[in-house]
Formats: sequence, structure tokens, C-alpha cells
Amino acid sequence: MAPVRLEPATARVQNLNGDNVSQTKPAVVVVGAGLAGLTVALELADRGPVVVLAKREMSEAATAWAQGGIVGVLGSDDSVESHVRDTQDAGAGLVDEHTARFIAEHSAEAVQWLVAQGVPFSADPSGPLGLHLTREGGHAVRRIAHAADATGRAIHEVLLAKARAHPNIVLRERWMAIDLITSRHLGRTEPARCYGVYALHIDANRVEALPAAAVVLATGGAGKVYRYTTNPDTSTGDGIAMAWRAGCRVGNMEFIQFHPTCLYHPQERSFLITEAMRGEGAQLKLPDGTRFMPAHDARAELAPRDIVARAIDFEMKKHGLDHVWLDATHLGEPFLKEHFPTIHARCLALGIDIARQAIPVVPAAHYTCGGVVSDLHGRADVAALYAVGEATYTGLHGANRLASNSLLECVVLGRTCAEHILESDTPAVVAVPAWDESQVEDADEQVVIAHNWDELRLLMWNYVGIVRTTKRLERALHRIDLLKHEIDDYYANFRVTRDLLELRNLVECAELIVRSALVRRESRGLHYSRDFPTTLPVSLPTVLTRPARSRTESLRGRDRQITRIE
Repeated sequence: MAPVRLEPATARVQNLNGDNVSQTKPAVVVVGAGLAGLTVALELADRGPVVVLAKREMSEAATAWAQGGIVGVLGSDDSVESHVRDTQDAGAGLVDEHTARFIAEHSAEAVQWLVAQGVPFSADPSGPLGLHLTREGGHAVRRIAHAADATGRAIHEVLLAKARAHPNIVLRERWMAIDLITSRHLGRTEPARCYGVYALHIDANRVEALPAAAVVLATGGAGKVYRYTTNPDTSTGDGIAMAWRAGCRVGNMEFIQFHPTCLYHPQERSFLITEAMRGEGAQLKLPDGTRFMPAHDARAELAPRDIVARAIDFEMKKHGLDHVWLDATHLGEPFLKEHFPTIHARCLALGIDIARQAIPVVPAAHYTCGGVVSDLHGRADVAALYAVGEATYTGLHGANRLASNSLLECVVLGRTCAEHILESDTPAVVAVPAWDESQVEDADEQVVIAHNWDELRLLMWNYVGIVRTTKRLERALHRIDLLKHEIDDYYANFRVTRDLLELRNLVECAELIVRSALVRRESRGLHYSRDFPTTLPVSLPTVLTRPARSRTESLRGRDRQITRIE
């Protein structure tokens, strides 16, 4: 792996302590190094400096874990209308049609852009653009461009290599954003504006203030708020929590997509069995070999993910099972090795020969369908703040994301976000206040963080999972409130660490999820309530607005008091 460049051009993009600010062009700071963040960075870099922050290694973004592919309306049997219709059907009545149409209209262009970057998609000489297209649940036709069963990794490796090679992109590995620097930190009464970000250099254990022409949140979702998830350890809702604390609205946080088929194995808790395997004919079965999906939906295994996940959950509870089985043996070993080499190899290493044995699978938290309210240029409620990808609510996913629309959204809106930043006036560099550690000390023990982390993820799994009740949600909210008090107190008195910051963000997201779920008094898409099992004839997105901040809240780079949702 090529070394990550940490220092070139830093003098022109950073100021640590206030007054001696370079007057050269300020950088755009992109928080997150997945597909959304790298798309923005590459589209910006020819016109000015970009700093990309990754809180772990650059290779650990959720993009690299995506197996299925990216939607492209490319075939002669396909159309924008068909893609929009499938997106709306999956989204259960809450998809914004304008957003869905805009992204569908730009889907072919997005795939072509990735091809031009050098992404090695699986080929088919007879297919559109010479690509092999597959089909996934909820799609009417084959329209998924893929790189075998490791599409995300193939895309991420190509874009990351291009970012490393670009002279205007500075990659900062193991840097975690803490909070956004906004007008209130500067004591300005202007409409809210973002001027940079506070970031923890994890290895050096120091916090720096990074001024920026604009900040782009591309931090992914909040899957780690649940005990079982297909997401990497980076998915702790950082961008959603930071934007909320900065005064941005969040939308549709109750809609957490549980992927139906996560591998059930003691040595591998986060390995995804791609939906494309069901698209090619794999069947879900009970231990006695009975296929159960046709009894739940006419589309059987190709029903949208929320329906399949609930069906599996129902069968597991009905029969007292720890998991169900995904049987692909009838597809044959040559086919499985060609189309699903990663899954075949990983399962074989764990003692499961998928050509001869069914795969044990269980639903797991997979995708956050809500997030920071943003438009088709990635603009959030605070000026000079943008959000792209899984951290956002754009209206595309509604109450349930259609398979493979996520990578598409990252590319399409990542490019429009960069376009808007380039067309906007670049402000002069502004001196920002340094991070205040004058009233904190080193933590005397870490057990509080570890205990609260485990408790939060377990209560979210048990009380705010695939099937919900009002009583469970209320109990969860009560426990979350107690946890927030403990975490806020710890945060106010001790120096920050990555574990503390991630826990702080997760508990913020957990509260947003639960409060959003309590507002929705119906069952729709990914949100199923036993107390409100019917779907209302008309429904709207759930949008939460943060109340005005307390007058006594510190403006010195560290919030001493946290105003809660009322």
C-alpha cells in the first residue's frame, strides 16, 4: 500500500491557534474517505486544496465493504421511469420523486465516470458499455454494474489511489473530527456559517482547529449503534451528530435498514452475504429445508429488504432459531466461484462450502436511511456546510433504501456538491479559536466508556430493532437519557479520545432514532410498530429540529452544557 501523504500543503490549509492566519486559498475539509468523500475531493482538487480526514486507516471506509454494485440505467430494457418507480416502491411512499428522478437521470453518467476513473467492473461484451449487469431485490430489470462481489472495494481502491497521487489532496489518516466550528464559536450574530472543524490527531493525542472554505460531511451511517451490524467500526454516526449539534435538521432517522443476510458465525459477525446472491436464485430456508419467503411476499427472495428482514425475524422467533439458511448450492460451484469469489473464499475459510452447504444468515443493521437534511448539491442548514452519502437525508431512500442506490447517490451528489462549492465565493481565511483543554484532565479509567458502549448497543438491538413497540421505545429513551448524562459529564471533565467521541456521537444518534420512531404512529417501510401495525394513507418524512441553544453554553471550542431535544 502506498504511503499516505500527511504534510504537503498543510501551511496553506491550516491554522492551529488563532491569529497568524495564512491568507492563501483555504482548503475544503472533507470528513470521511469513502466513495462520497473521495468523489468530492477528486472533483475539487484540480481547482484548489482539499484535506480529507479519516479516523482510522484510509482503507476502512464502509464503501470498501459494499459487495453488490451501483445502479446504472443503461440497458435497452430499462428506463429512468422504471428506476424511479422501483425506488418509490421500495421507499414505501416517502421517496421524494424529484430527488429520485434527478439521481436516476444521472445514473448512467455516474457509472461512466467510475469507468473513466479506471474501476474494473465485471465485463460482458454484449452488455451496455461492455458491462455485466446483475439484478437485486426490488429492481424490475438487471441494472446493477458490479465488480464480481466486491464492487465497493474495487471502486474504493481506484479512487483512493487517484487521491493519493493528486498534489492538491492531503490525506490525514487517523484524524477524527470532533465538532464543527461555526459562527457561534466566533461570537458572530450572522446566520449560521461553518468556518472549519476541530479534529483529534489520534496518534499524537492532540486536537487542532482546522479552518476551511467549506466542510463536507461524508462520514457514513450509524450502524454501530446496534449490537449486530454489517458496518465497519467507523460507522458511528459522527457527521449526523456533529451537524445536529451545529443546528442542522435531521430527517427520517427511524428508518434503519437491516440487511436480511449477514453471515451467522462466531468468528465473523459483520460479513455481508450480498443481495445479488438472491438475485441470482439463492433461496431462504428453514432448518428442515422448507422455503419460506413465498408465504410472506409474492416476490419471494427478491422482495425489498425490509420485507425479507421482517420475514426472517418472524420465522426465527416463531421457530426459536438463531438464524435461517441461504441455499445457493443449486447454482453450482463454477457459477459461485465466478460471481461470488469473495463470499466463496471467506465462507470456505470458516468451514462452509457454499457450493455444497447452505449459509447460516441473520438480519443485521446495515444502512441509515435518514440523516442530515441536505439538498441535491449537498447543502445543509448551515452555510458552507455540506453533507453527502449515508450521513444524509435527501429524500432518495424514503422509508427503505432500494439495493445499490447508495453508491449511486454518493457519486451523483458528490459531484454536484463539488460543483456547488467551486461555484461559490471562497471567503478569506478566518482565525478560529483554539480547542480549550484548560479545565480537563486525563481520564483515570476507561471502563465507563466500554460499559456504556455495550449497554447502548444492546438496548438499541433489543428495544429499537426490526419490530418495535411504544413501551420498548420509551424504555430505550429513558436509558439513553441516563447514558447521555454520564457521557456528557465524562466528556466535560476528561481529555477526548476516539472511543469517547464515537460513544458521544452514537448516543446522540440513538436518541434521534428513538425520538423519530416515537413520532411515527404507523408501520411503514423499515419502521414496524406492533402498536401501530397499519400504514396511514398519507404520511410525511420525520424531520427533527434542534431547539435554540442554552445561553450559558460555552463558545470556546468545547461545549460545557448540552441542550437536549424537548
